[in-house]
Amino acid sequence: MADDFRLHWDGEQVLAALADASMDGLMLAAEHLLQVSSGLAPHEEGDLERSAEVTADRASGTVAVSYDRPYAVKQHEDMTLRHDEGRQAKYLEEPMSTEQDVMLALIARASRRPLGG
Repeated sequence: MADDFRLHWDGEQVLAALADASMDGLMLAAEHLLQVSSGLAPHEEGDLERSAEVTADRASGTVAVSYDRPYAVKQHEDMTLRHDEGRQAKYLEEPMSTEQDVMLALIARASRRPLGG
């Protein structure tokens, strides 16, 4: 005697859950990037670090890490500037590379959640 089995598949609901989970993962990855980059950002009084933020647009599926001070770009791009020990130019660009595996793992873990993983 075979058991009856019925499956209702709502593809739109599944895709929406995956999109939400992926966005959550992107937010976690961006927060990680913000934390690491803040530790590398030039520091005199801490204004640059305090200006850092993560912003997200769920409609477009984008997340950004930014520093909002008039001198942020110069501090990031000008390799001739001197910085305190442990602080540097390219404070955002470098961890985008060095922390890539961690950020991808955060996104992947969050993305698996709706699938029971």
